[in-house]
Amino acid sequence: MIKIQTITPAGLTLMALTALFAGHMNTASAEEKPALGRTVLLENKVELPSKNINAKTIRVTFPPASKTPEHTHEGPGPRYVTKGKLKVIEGGKTHIYSAGDVFWESGELMSVENVGKGPAEVIIFEMAPAE
Repeated sequence: MIKIQTITPAGLTLMALTALFAGHMNTASAEEKPALGRTVLLENKVELPSKNINAKTIRVTFPPASKTPEHTHEGPGPRYVTKGKLKVIEGGKTHIYSAGDVFWESGELMSVENVGKGPAEVIIFEMAPAE
């Protein structure tokens, strides 16, 4: 003999409320997305020498213990260290920058040395007069 279970109106209401609540929970969690994070890492006002600027993004990698000779770049701009540890001497001042650091290069005479244990990398954002 087969026994058939019947659902009372109260049971049906409870099932409907449970389904509605469960459906609402899934919708709410699907809508909860992490907020975008925005942080200004460096800001510097720049007076451009020309209306025509050549903007470059350059990746420079430094093998362990490497050092550049003193030099200048065509234009000033922000520099972002993505890997390693660099000692930057610019305008007679020495700074150590590590991965995640951002600094402003003025265009003065400078040198860069990899003082970390492994390779180092910096991204150069350069703004120079277009030729």
